Amino acid sequence: MAGKPDSRRRPPQDRGPRINHQIRIRQVRVIDEDNSQLGVLETADALVLASQKNLDLVEIAPNQRPPVCRIMDFGKFKYEEKKKEQASRRKQHQVQVKELRVRPGTGEHDLHTKVKHARQFLEAGDKVLVCCLFRGRQMAHREVGEKVIREVVKHLSDIAKVESGVRQEGRRMVLLLSKK
Repeated sequence: MAGKPDSRRRPPQDRGPRINHQIRIRQVRVIDEDNSQLGVLETADALVLASQKNLDLVEIAPNQRPPVCRIMDFGKFKYEEKKKEQASRRKQHQVQVKELRVRPGTGEHDLHTKVKHARQFLEAGDKVLVCCLFRGRQMAHREVGEKVIREVVKHLSDIAKVESGVRQEGRRMVLLLSKK
């Protein structure tokens, strides 16, 4: 029985602020719906005041003595909080690693086209993994692949910085670039 958790001793779950009759303390400091302080009141009186205005009594600072409660429309408050959270999530940009594949024999014009795409990725806030792929006997001349990668870095040096240097991963030579 030593390894089995005791079901009676669970940590309290955070269910948000206590509202209305969930507030068990005798006295609370009350703030009105227009942010004016009403002072320290009995909880029952504060509940009556809130119900007269068809609003809720919400505990906003439970650790204070006496706890601070605000008279507000709790449903509207939760709705606005949810909307703020969704808006902030919409504004976030997930950084992705975009791969730019080149080969030791990649031509000059093809390289410029790939660099142009890499520049767009970097301006969008993404990282670019420059990957030089080797086939067959090309592995004997790794310096040619490294030269192609260095050419890409030279073209993007105004907007990008090298985050991790050139490293060999089997038949691939990779370098990671991020925005300056």
